[in-house]
Amino acid sequence: MSRILLIARREFAAYAKTVGFWLSLLAFPIFAVIGGAVPLLIQSSEPVRSVAVVEEGPQAAGLALAVRQALADEATRADEGARKAAEEAAKVSPGMTDPAVAQGAISAMSKPSMKIVAVPPAIAAAAPGEARDEAARAHLVEEGDGALDAVVLLDRNAAGEPTARVWTARATDDKVSDFVRAALKSSNQKTVFTAAGIDPAVVDRTEAFRPEVKSFSPKARDGEVSFRDRLPMIMGLAGGFILWSLVITGASILLNSVMEEKSNKILEVLLSSASATEILTGKVLGVALLTLTVMLAWGGLGLGSLAFFQPTYVADIGGILLHGGMLWWFVAFMVGGYLMYAVLFAAIGAFCETPRDAQTLMGPIMMVLVIPIMTMTMAIESPDAPVIKALSWVPFFTPFLMMARLPSDPPMYELVGSMVGMFAFALLMVWLAGRAFRAGALSDVKLSWKAFAAAMGGGR
Repeated sequence: MSRILLIARREFAAYAKTVGFWLSLLAFPIFAVIGGAVPLLIQSSEPVRSVAVVEEGPQAAGLALAVRQALADEATRADEGARKAAEEAAKVSPGMTDPAVAQGAISAMSKPSMKIVAVPPAIAAAAPGEARDEAARAHLVEEGDGALDAVVLLDRNAAGEPTARVWTARATDDKVSDFVRAALKSSNQKTVFTAAGIDPAVVDRTEAFRPEVKSFSPKARDGEVSFRDRLPMIMGLAGGFILWSLVITGASILLNSVMEEKSNKILEVLLSSASATEILTGKVLGVALLTLTVMLAWGGLGLGSLAFFQPTYVADIGGILLHGGMLWWFVAFMVGGYLMYAVLFAAIGAFCETPRDAQTLMGPIMMVLVIPIMTMTMAIESPDAPVIKALSWVPFFTPFLMMARLPSDPPMYELVGSMVGMFAFALLMVWLAGRAFRAGALSDVKLSWKAFAAAMGGGR
Protein backbone atom coordinates (compact mmCIF):
# COMPACT_ATOMS: atom_id res chain seq x y z
CA MET A 1 0.00 0.00 0.00
CA SER A 2 2.85 2.37 0.80
CA ARG A 3 4.32 1.87 -2.68
CA ILE A 4 0.95 2.67 -4.27
CA LEU A 5 0.69 5.90 -2.28
CA LEU A 6 4.27 6.86 -3.17
CA ILE A 7 3.55 6.35 -6.87
CA ALA A 8 0.29 8.29 -6.52
CA ARG A 9 2.07 11.18 -4.78
CA ARG A 10 4.79 11.20 -7.43
CA GLU A 11 2.18 11.22 -10.23
CA PHE A 12 0.25 14.05 -8.57
CA ALA A 13 3.31 16.18 -7.88
CA ALA A 14 4.70 15.70 -11.39
CA TYR A 15 1.80 17.74 -12.77
CA ALA A 16 0.66 19.83 -9.80
CA LYS A 17 4.07 21.51 -9.48
CA THR A 18 4.11 22.72 -13.07
CA VAL A 19 3.06 26.20 -14.12
CA GLY A 20 1.34 24.82 -17.20
CA PHE A 21 -1.07 22.77 -15.08
CA TRP A 22 -2.34 25.79 -13.17
CA LEU A 23 -2.52 27.89 -16.32
CA SER A 24 -4.58 25.23 -18.07
CA LEU A 25 -6.75 24.87 -14.95
CA LEU A 26 -7.61 28.56 -15.05
CA ALA A 27 -7.81 28.66 -18.84
CA PHE A 28 -10.92 26.48 -19.08
CA PRO A 29 -13.32 28.74 -17.10
CA ILE A 30 -11.79 31.87 -18.61
CA PHE A 31 -12.17 30.65 -22.17
CA ALA A 32 -15.63 29.28 -21.36
CA VAL A 33 -16.71 32.79 -20.38
CA ILE A 34 -14.95 34.29 -23.38
CA GLY A 35 -16.56 31.72 -25.67
CA GLY A 36 -20.00 32.72 -24.43
CA ALA A 37 -19.25 36.44 -24.66
CA VAL A 38 -17.58 36.48 -28.08
CA PRO A 39 -20.81 35.93 -30.11
CA LEU A 40 -22.48 38.78 -28.19
CA LEU A 41 -19.47 41.03 -28.71
CA ILE A 42 -19.39 40.20 -32.41
CA GLN A 43 -23.10 40.91 -32.72
CA SER A 44 -22.88 44.22 -30.83
CA SER A 45 -19.77 45.37 -32.71
CA GLU A 46 -20.93 44.31 -36.16
CA PRO A 47 -21.14 47.37 -38.45
CA VAL A 48 -24.55 48.48 -39.66
CA ARG A 49 -24.79 47.88 -43.41
CA SER A 50 -25.57 50.87 -45.62
CA VAL A 51 -28.17 49.79 -48.18
CA ALA A 52 -29.60 51.69 -51.13
CA VAL A 53 -33.09 50.61 -52.23
CA VAL A 54 -34.19 51.31 -55.83
CA GLU A 55 -37.57 50.68 -57.43
CA GLU A 56 -37.03 49.55 -61.03
CA GLY A 57 -40.16 51.20 -62.49
CA PRO A 58 -43.76 52.20 -61.84
CA GLN A 59 -44.78 48.57 -61.44
CA ALA A 60 -42.48 48.33 -58.39
CA ALA A 61 -44.10 51.30 -56.62
CA GLY A 62 -44.56 50.70 -52.90
CA LEU A 63 -41.92 47.96 -52.54
CA ALA A 64 -39.26 50.33 -51.18
CA LEU A 65 -41.77 51.54 -48.59
CA ALA A 66 -42.45 47.92 -47.65
CA VAL A 67 -38.73 47.32 -47.04
CA ARG A 68 -38.47 50.49 -44.94
CA GLN A 69 -41.54 49.52 -42.91
CA ALA A 70 -40.12 46.03 -42.31
CA LEU A 71 -36.92 47.59 -40.99
CA ALA A 72 -38.89 49.89 -38.67
CA ASP A 73 -40.98 46.95 -37.42
CA GLU A 74 -37.81 44.97 -36.70
CA ALA A 75 -36.43 47.86 -34.62
CA THR A 76 -39.71 48.07 -32.68
CA ARG A 77 -39.68 44.34 -31.96
CA ALA A 78 -36.03 44.54 -30.83
CA ASP A 79 -36.86 47.37 -28.40
CA GLU A 80 -39.83 45.44 -27.04
CA GLY A 81 -37.71 42.30 -26.62
CA ALA A 82 -35.03 44.30 -24.81
CA ARG A 83 -37.63 45.77 -22.47
CA LYS A 84 -39.08 42.36 -21.58
CA ALA A 85 -35.60 40.86 -21.12
CA ALA A 86 -34.69 43.74 -18.79
CA GLU A 87 -37.85 43.13 -16.76
CA GLU A 88 -37.03 39.43 -16.46
CA ALA A 89 -33.49 40.27 -15.36
CA ALA A 90 -34.90 42.58 -12.68
CA LYS A 91 -37.18 39.76 -11.45
CA VAL A 92 -34.27 37.32 -11.32
CA SER A 93 -31.98 39.77 -9.48
CA PRO A 94 -34.23 42.20 -7.59
CA GLY A 95 -32.36 45.25 -6.39
CA MET A 96 -29.23 44.36 -8.39
CA THR A 97 -30.37 45.08 -11.95
CA ASP A 98 -31.54 48.48 -13.15
CA PRO A 99 -34.17 47.76 -15.86
CA ALA A 100 -33.26 50.93 -17.77
CA VAL A 101 -29.56 50.07 -17.83
CA ALA A 102 -30.27 46.44 -18.73
CA GLN A 103 -32.62 47.51 -21.53
CA GLY A 104 -29.97 49.83 -22.96
CA ALA A 105 -27.33 47.08 -22.88
CA ILE A 106 -29.63 44.53 -24.54
CA SER A 107 -30.73 47.07 -27.15
CA ALA A 108 -27.09 47.75 -27.99
CA MET A 109 -26.55 44.03 -28.65
CA SER A 110 -29.70 43.76 -30.79
CA LYS A 111 -29.23 46.82 -32.96
CA PRO A 112 -30.45 46.68 -36.59
CA SER A 113 -28.09 44.98 -39.02
CA MET A 114 -28.76 47.49 -41.82
CA LYS A 115 -29.89 51.02 -42.56
CA ILE A 116 -31.39 52.48 -45.74
CA VAL A 117 -29.47 55.39 -47.23
CA ALA A 118 -30.03 57.73 -50.16
CA VAL A 119 -29.59 56.22 -53.59
CA PRO A 120 -26.44 57.54 -55.33
CA PRO A 121 -27.34 59.72 -58.35
CA ALA A 122 -25.37 57.50 -60.75
CA ILE A 123 -27.47 54.45 -59.78
CA ALA A 124 -30.75 56.37 -59.81
CA ALA A 125 -30.04 57.86 -63.25
CA ALA A 126 -28.97 54.56 -64.85
CA ALA A 127 -31.49 52.73 -67.00
CA PRO A 128 -33.03 49.62 -65.43
CA GLY A 129 -31.25 46.40 -66.33
CA GLU A 130 -27.60 45.95 -67.20
CA ALA A 131 -26.76 49.67 -66.96
CA ARG A 132 -28.09 49.90 -63.41
CA ASP A 133 -26.32 46.66 -62.48
CA GLU A 134 -23.04 48.13 -63.69
CA ALA A 135 -23.66 51.32 -61.70
CA ALA A 136 -24.38 49.27 -58.58
CA ARG A 137 -21.24 47.21 -59.13
CA ALA A 138 -19.12 50.37 -59.46
CA HIS A 139 -20.41 51.85 -56.18
CA LEU A 140 -19.91 48.59 -54.24
CA VAL A 141 -16.20 48.39 -55.07
CA GLU A 142 -15.59 51.95 -53.84
CA GLU A 143 -14.29 52.45 -50.32
CA GLY A 144 -14.66 55.34 -47.91
CA ASP A 145 -17.16 56.83 -45.49
CA GLY A 146 -19.90 56.96 -48.13
CA ALA A 147 -19.36 53.44 -49.46
CA LEU A 148 -22.38 51.21 -49.89
CA ASP A 149 -22.61 47.68 -48.52
CA ALA A 150 -25.53 46.63 -50.70
CA VAL A 151 -27.85 47.84 -53.45
CA VAL A 152 -31.37 46.40 -53.64
CA LEU A 153 -33.11 46.63 -57.03
CA LEU A 154 -36.84 46.00 -56.63
CA ASP A 155 -39.21 44.94 -59.41
CA ARG A 156 -42.25 42.80 -60.13
CA ASN A 157 -42.53 39.79 -62.44
CA ALA A 158 -45.20 39.19 -65.07
CA ALA A 159 -47.60 37.88 -62.42
CA GLY A 160 -47.20 41.08 -60.39
CA GLU A 161 -45.24 39.36 -57.63
CA PRO A 162 -42.37 41.32 -56.04
CA THR A 163 -38.80 40.35 -56.95
CA ALA A 164 -35.38 41.75 -56.08
CA ARG A 165 -31.79 41.70 -57.26
CA VAL A 166 -29.45 42.29 -54.34
CA TRP A 167 -25.89 43.43 -55.02
CA THR A 168 -23.60 43.09 -51.99
CA ALA A 169 -20.03 44.17 -51.45
CA ARG A 170 -19.20 40.72 -50.01
CA ALA A 171 -20.33 37.61 -51.82
CA THR A 172 -20.80 35.74 -48.53
CA ASP A 173 -23.07 38.38 -46.94
CA ASP A 174 -26.65 37.06 -47.02
CA LYS A 175 -28.21 39.22 -44.31
CA VAL A 176 -29.53 41.87 -46.67
CA SER A 177 -30.89 39.25 -49.08
CA ASP A 178 -32.64 37.38 -46.26
CA PHE A 179 -34.13 40.58 -44.87
CA VAL A 180 -35.40 41.75 -48.26
CA ARG A 181 -36.86 38.33 -49.01
CA ALA A 182 -38.83 38.36 -45.74
CA ALA A 183 -39.99 41.96 -46.31
CA LEU A 184 -41.23 41.22 -49.84
CA LYS A 185 -42.97 38.07 -48.65
CA SER A 186 -44.85 40.09 -46.03
CA SER A 187 -45.70 42.78 -48.58
CA ASN A 188 -47.05 40.20 -51.03
CA GLN A 189 -49.21 38.66 -48.30
CA LYS A 190 -50.76 42.05 -47.57
CA THR A 191 -51.42 42.59 -51.28
CA VAL A 192 -53.08 39.19 -51.64
CA PHE A 193 -55.20 39.68 -48.51
CA THR A 194 -56.24 43.17 -49.63
CA ALA A 195 -57.25 41.81 -53.05
CA ALA A 196 -59.38 39.25 -51.25
CA GLY A 197 -61.27 42.06 -49.51
CA ILE A 198 -59.46 42.03 -46.16
CA ASP A 199 -58.79 45.43 -44.58
CA PRO A 200 -55.01 46.20 -44.66
CA ALA A 201 -55.25 47.47 -41.07
CA VAL A 202 -56.45 44.04 -40.01
CA VAL A 203 -53.46 42.46 -41.73
CA ASP A 204 -51.08 44.87 -39.97
CA ARG A 205 -52.61 44.15 -36.56
CA THR A 206 -52.41 40.41 -37.23
CA GLU A 207 -48.72 40.58 -38.13
CA ALA A 208 -47.90 42.85 -35.19
CA PHE A 209 -49.62 40.58 -32.69
CA ARG A 210 -47.24 38.83 -30.31
CA PRO A 211 -49.06 36.49 -27.93
CA GLU A 212 -47.99 36.41 -24.30
CA VAL A 213 -47.31 32.77 -23.48
CA LYS A 214 -46.52 31.63 -19.95
CA SER A 215 -45.33 28.15 -19.02
CA PHE A 216 -46.81 26.27 -16.08
CA SER A 217 -46.00 22.92 -14.56
CA PRO A 218 -47.11 21.01 -11.46
CA LYS A 219 -43.42 20.62 -10.63
CA ALA A 220 -42.80 24.38 -10.71
CA ARG A 221 -42.36 26.06 -7.36
CA ASP A 222 -45.13 28.63 -7.85
CA GLY A 223 -46.98 26.95 -10.67
CA GLU A 224 -45.52 29.20 -13.34
CA VAL A 225 -42.16 27.97 -14.68
CA SER A 226 -39.36 30.39 -13.80
CA PHE A 227 -35.58 30.40 -14.13
CA ARG A 228 -35.28 28.76 -10.71
CA ASP A 229 -37.35 25.84 -11.96
CA ARG A 230 -35.05 25.47 -14.96
CA LEU A 231 -31.96 25.65 -12.77
CA PRO A 232 -31.75 21.86 -12.14
CA MET A 233 -31.87 21.24 -15.91
CA ILE A 234 -29.06 23.74 -16.49
CA MET A 235 -27.01 22.19 -13.69
CA GLY A 236 -27.57 18.68 -15.04
CA LEU A 237 -26.38 19.66 -18.50
CA ALA A 238 -23.41 21.58 -17.08
CA GLY A 239 -22.60 18.63 -14.82
CA GLY A 240 -22.56 16.27 -17.82
CA PHE A 241 -20.17 18.50 -19.76
CA ILE A 242 -17.93 19.08 -16.73
CA LEU A 243 -17.89 15.35 -16.03
CA TRP A 244 -16.88 14.67 -19.64
CA SER A 245 -14.10 17.25 -19.45
CA LEU A 246 -12.75 15.96 -16.15
CA VAL A 247 -12.83 12.28 -17.11
CA ILE A 248 -11.25 12.79 -20.52
CA THR A 249 -8.64 15.22 -19.18
CA GLY A 250 -7.60 12.83 -16.40
CA ALA A 251 -7.49 9.81 -18.69
CA SER A 252 -5.45 11.71 -21.29
CA ILE A 253 -2.95 12.78 -18.63
CA LEU A 254 -2.61 9.14 -17.59
CA LEU A 255 -2.03 7.99 -21.17
CA ASN A 256 0.70 10.59 -21.77
CA SER A 257 2.35 9.82 -18.44
CA VAL A 258 2.55 6.06 -19.08
CA MET A 259 3.66 6.55 -22.69
CA GLU A 260 6.39 9.03 -21.71
CA GLU A 261 7.73 6.84 -18.90
CA LYS A 262 7.82 3.79 -21.13
CA SER A 263 9.68 5.61 -23.92
CA ASN A 264 12.19 7.03 -21.37
CA LYS A 265 12.66 3.60 -19.70
CA ILE A 266 11.42 5.05 -16.39
CA LEU A 267 8.70 2.42 -16.28
CA GLU A 268 11.33 -0.32 -16.21
CA VAL A 269 12.95 1.32 -13.18
CA LEU A 270 9.59 1.49 -11.40
CA LEU A 271 8.94 -2.18 -12.18
CA SER A 272 12.13 -3.09 -10.34
CA SER A 273 10.66 -1.82 -7.05
CA ALA A 274 6.89 -2.26 -7.50
CA SER A 275 4.56 -4.60 -9.33
CA ALA A 276 2.69 -3.62 -12.48
CA THR A 277 -0.58 -3.68 -10.51
CA GLU A 278 0.81 -1.31 -7.87
CA ILE A 279 2.13 1.05 -10.56
CA LEU A 280 -1.20 1.11 -12.40
CA THR A 281 -3.15 1.63 -9.17
CA GLY A 282 -0.83 4.39 -7.99
CA LYS A 283 -0.97 6.21 -11.29
CA VAL A 284 -4.76 6.00 -11.48
CA LEU A 285 -5.02 7.27 -7.89
CA GLY A 286 -2.52 10.09 -8.44
CA VAL A 287 -4.26 11.40 -11.55
CA ALA A 288 -7.61 11.02 -9.75
CA LEU A 289 -6.33 13.38 -7.03
CA LEU A 290 -5.19 15.73 -9.77
CA THR A 291 -8.65 15.61 -11.36
CA LEU A 292 -10.21 16.23 -7.94
CA THR A 293 -8.00 19.31 -7.56
CA VAL A 294 -9.24 20.60 -10.91
CA MET A 295 -12.86 19.95 -9.93
CA LEU A 296 -12.49 21.74 -6.59
CA ALA A 297 -10.77 24.70 -8.27
CA TRP A 298 -13.47 25.00 -10.94
CA GLY A 299 -16.19 24.57 -8.32
CA GLY A 300 -14.61 27.23 -6.10
CA LEU A 301 -14.32 29.69 -8.98
CA GLY A 302 -17.89 29.05 -10.06
CA LEU A 303 -19.29 29.34 -6.54
CA GLY A 304 -17.31 32.50 -5.86
CA SER A 305 -18.49 34.12 -9.10
CA LEU A 306 -22.06 33.13 -8.38
CA ALA A 307 -21.92 34.47 -4.83
CA PHE A 308 -20.60 37.77 -6.18
CA PHE A 309 -22.93 38.25 -9.16
CA GLN A 310 -26.05 36.27 -8.17
CA PRO A 311 -26.00 35.60 -4.40
CA THR A 312 -29.71 34.78 -4.41
CA TYR A 313 -29.02 31.57 -6.33
CA VAL A 314 -26.37 30.16 -3.99
CA ALA A 315 -28.96 28.68 -1.62
CA ASP A 316 -30.99 27.25 -4.53
CA ILE A 317 -27.93 25.56 -6.05
CA GLY A 318 -26.87 24.26 -2.65
CA GLY A 319 -30.31 22.75 -2.13
CA ILE A 320 -30.26 21.07 -5.55
CA LEU A 321 -26.76 19.66 -5.02
CA LEU A 322 -27.21 18.46 -1.44
CA HIS A 323 -30.89 17.90 -0.72
CA GLY A 324 -31.73 16.99 -4.29
CA GLY A 325 -28.91 14.44 -4.34
CA MET A 326 -27.30 15.68 -7.53
CA LEU A 327 -23.88 16.02 -5.89
CA TRP A 328 -23.80 12.37 -4.79
CA TRP A 329 -24.87 11.12 -8.21
CA PHE A 330 -22.22 13.36 -9.77
CA VAL A 331 -19.53 11.84 -7.54
CA ALA A 332 -20.69 8.29 -8.27
CA PHE A 333 -20.79 8.84 -12.04
CA MET A 334 -17.42 10.55 -11.92
CA VAL A 335 -15.79 7.63 -10.06
CA GLY A 336 -17.23 5.04 -12.45
CA GLY A 337 -16.53 7.06 -15.58
CA TYR A 338 -13.00 7.96 -14.57
CA LEU A 339 -12.18 4.37 -13.61
CA MET A 340 -13.34 3.04 -16.99
CA TYR A 341 -11.48 5.55 -19.11
CA ALA A 342 -8.39 5.86 -16.89
CA VAL A 343 -7.47 2.17 -16.96
CA LEU A 344 -8.26 2.00 -20.69
CA PHE A 345 -5.99 4.92 -21.51
CA ALA A 346 -3.25 3.61 -19.20
CA ALA A 347 -3.32 0.25 -20.98
CA ILE A 348 -3.08 1.99 -24.35
CA GLY A 349 -0.15 4.08 -23.10
CA ALA A 350 1.71 0.94 -22.03
CA PHE A 351 1.81 -0.22 -25.65
CA CYS A 352 2.76 3.17 -27.12
CA GLU A 353 6.20 4.74 -27.26
CA THR A 354 5.49 7.74 -29.47
CA PRO A 355 2.58 10.20 -29.83
CA ARG A 356 2.01 8.77 -33.32
CA ASP A 357 1.28 5.35 -31.82
CA ALA A 358 -1.22 6.89 -29.42
CA GLN A 359 -2.94 9.01 -32.08
CA THR A 360 -3.81 5.99 -34.21
CA LEU A 361 -5.63 4.49 -31.21
CA MET A 362 -7.12 7.70 -29.83
CA GLY A 363 -8.90 8.57 -33.08
CA PRO A 364 -11.56 5.82 -32.86
CA ILE A 365 -11.97 6.37 -29.10
CA MET A 366 -12.58 10.09 -29.51
CA MET A 367 -15.16 9.35 -32.21
CA VAL A 368 -17.03 7.28 -29.65
CA LEU A 369 -16.69 10.04 -27.05
CA VAL A 370 -18.30 12.55 -29.40
CA ILE A 371 -21.61 10.67 -29.07
CA PRO A 372 -22.41 11.81 -25.50
CA ILE A 373 -21.47 15.39 -26.39
CA MET A 374 -23.95 15.30 -29.27
CA THR A 375 -26.73 13.64 -27.28
CA MET A 376 -26.52 15.43 -23.91
CA THR A 377 -28.56 18.39 -25.16
CA MET A 378 -31.12 15.96 -26.55
CA ALA A 379 -31.20 14.23 -23.17
CA ILE A 380 -32.30 17.53 -21.62
CA GLU A 381 -35.04 18.19 -24.19
CA SER A 382 -36.27 14.60 -24.60
CA PRO A 383 -34.97 12.57 -21.64
CA ASP A 384 -37.40 9.71 -22.29
CA ALA A 385 -36.63 9.32 -25.99
CA PRO A 386 -35.98 5.62 -26.69
CA VAL A 387 -32.55 6.31 -28.23
CA ILE A 388 -31.47 8.43 -25.25
CA LYS A 389 -32.69 5.80 -22.77
CA ALA A 390 -30.91 3.04 -24.70
CA LEU A 391 -27.63 4.98 -24.87
CA SER A 392 -27.86 5.70 -21.15
CA TRP A 393 -27.41 1.99 -20.49
CA VAL A 394 -24.18 1.84 -22.51
CA PRO A 395 -21.47 1.98 -19.80
CA PHE A 396 -19.18 4.29 -21.80
CA PHE A 397 -22.02 6.83 -22.10
CA THR A 398 -23.79 6.26 -18.77
CA PRO A 399 -21.93 8.87 -16.64
CA PHE A 400 -22.61 11.75 -19.01
CA LEU A 401 -26.12 10.99 -20.27
CA MET A 402 -27.53 9.97 -16.88
CA MET A 403 -26.12 13.15 -15.37
CA ALA A 404 -27.90 15.18 -18.03
CA ARG A 405 -31.13 13.20 -17.52
CA LEU A 406 -31.02 13.45 -13.74
CA PRO A 407 -33.11 16.68 -13.43
CA SER A 408 -35.99 15.00 -15.32
CA ASP A 409 -36.33 12.43 -12.48
CA PRO A 410 -35.69 9.19 -14.40
CA PRO A 411 -37.03 6.03 -12.74
CA MET A 412 -34.89 4.77 -9.88
CA TYR A 413 -34.42 1.41 -11.57
CA GLU A 414 -32.76 3.20 -14.51
CA LEU A 415 -30.44 5.16 -12.24
CA VAL A 416 -29.46 2.19 -10.10
CA GLY A 417 -29.42 -0.29 -12.99
CA SER A 418 -27.28 1.84 -15.25
CA MET A 419 -24.90 2.60 -12.39
CA VAL A 420 -24.55 -1.09 -11.49
CA GLY A 421 -23.86 -1.87 -15.14
CA MET A 422 -21.33 0.96 -15.31
CA PHE A 423 -19.39 -0.22 -12.24
CA ALA A 424 -19.55 -3.87 -13.35
CA PHE A 425 -18.12 -2.87 -16.70
CA ALA A 426 -15.55 -0.67 -14.95
CA LEU A 427 -14.35 -3.68 -12.90
CA LEU A 428 -14.11 -5.72 -16.10
CA MET A 429 -12.09 -2.90 -17.66
CA VAL A 430 -9.79 -2.86 -14.62
CA TRP A 431 -9.13 -6.59 -15.01
CA LEU A 432 -8.57 -6.40 -18.77
CA ALA A 433 -6.52 -3.20 -18.60
CA GLY A 434 -4.43 -4.60 -15.75
CA ARG A 435 -3.37 -7.58 -17.85
CA ALA A 436 -2.79 -5.37 -20.89
CA PHE A 437 -0.78 -2.86 -18.85
CA ARG A 438 1.39 -5.61 -17.40
CA ALA A 439 2.03 -7.10 -20.85
CA GLY A 440 2.77 -3.72 -22.45
CA ALA A 441 4.95 -2.44 -19.61
CA LEU A 442 7.12 -5.55 -19.58
CA SER A 443 7.74 -5.74 -23.33
CA ASP A 444 8.52 -3.62 -26.36
CA VAL A 445 5.60 -5.07 -28.32
CA LYS A 446 3.26 -2.47 -29.81
CA LEU A 447 -0.48 -2.85 -29.47
CA SER A 448 -2.03 -5.17 -32.05
CA TRP A 449 -4.76 -7.78 -32.09
CA LYS A 450 -2.14 -10.50 -31.60
CA ALA A 451 -0.47 -8.66 -28.72
CA PHE A 452 -3.85 -7.93 -27.11
CA ALA A 453 -4.90 -11.59 -27.34
CA ALA A 454 -1.58 -12.66 -25.82
CA ALA A 455 -2.03 -10.15 -22.97
CA MET A 456 -5.53 -11.42 -22.22
CA GLY A 457 -4.19 -14.97 -22.20
CA GLY A 458 -1.56 -14.05 -19.67
CA GLY A 459 1.35 -14.01 -22.07
CA ARG A 460 3.91 -11.26 -22.64
